[in-house]
Amino acid sequence: MPDTKTIAVLGAGTMGNGIAHVCARSGFNVLLFDVDQKALYRGLDTIRINIAREVAKEKLTQQQADDARSRITLTTNLKDLAPAALAIEAATERFEIKAEIFRDLDRILPTEAILATNTSSISITRIAGVTKRPEQVIGMHFFNPVPVMKLVEVIRGLQTSQATFDTVHSLSQQLGKSPVEVNDAAGFVSNRVLMPLINEAIYSVMEGVATAEAVDQVFVLGMSHPMGPLTLADFIGLDVCADIMRVLADGLGNPKYNPCPLLVRMVDAGWLGRKSGRGFYTYPPK
Repeated sequence: MPDTKTIAVLGAGTMGNGIAHVCARSGFNVLLFDVDQKALYRGLDTIRINIAREVAKEKLTQQQADDARSRITLTTNLKDLAPAALAIEAATERFEIKAEIFRDLDRILPTEAILATNTSSISITRIAGVTKRPEQVIGMHFFNPVPVMKLVEVIRGLQTSQATFDTVHSLSQQLGKSPVEVNDAAGFVSNRVLMPLINEAIYSVMEGVATAEAVDQVFVLGMSHPMGPLTLADFIGLDVCADIMRVLADGLGNPKYNPCPLLVRMVDAGWLGRKSGRGFYTYPPK
């Protein structure tokens, strides 16, 4: 990593503000970018709440919390990201959106900077292909909630250099995470296994095998999962689940990965899970 201690995080949503939180908490200066100023303020509010919770649990001192908050700078201008030695993209799980971001980062950031994506399923090699520095493009798949979950899937694209991998692996450890090396394939390890499980759980509801509550109880009570697959789907976002299933179907060329028709209908209805107030369960307004 170049000498700078500055990391750019693109996207102030659930994953982006979580990544910004752990970077700032670990001593890095963070440039948090979003195209929406209100999204930036919401993201910063979430970071403040979560840091205050860490202080209350005595995981951080008040001084450490104040220092972490002071290291985060908000911006809606991509050009402000130029000082960063590493950019971590956490935008919508759509290739076209990510490709546009990576073209911009490739143009704006220093030639030695590393470009990372938090994608949960899209090919790192494909994203790297839109840049002039494919050897410096890598996947950093964090897990929600980012300040709590230890795992980071560190995903090599076909052209990712060993130096890039070593830098990001080391950085993940500096962030207090446990990096796991994964090669580039649709869904990587986590979502290649998890999303078909969720999809089959949805089929079980659609085909009348059991209610959503019953399906979840099977996994919580019978398999010691902390939450059932349908509760987890609501937590992730049903639109995100559908998008990942489509990436799997396209990337692996097997129709068994097509999203369940009930999942598609729920997304079309705007029933996206917790963030919309309704999915397989209903949630009180925020």
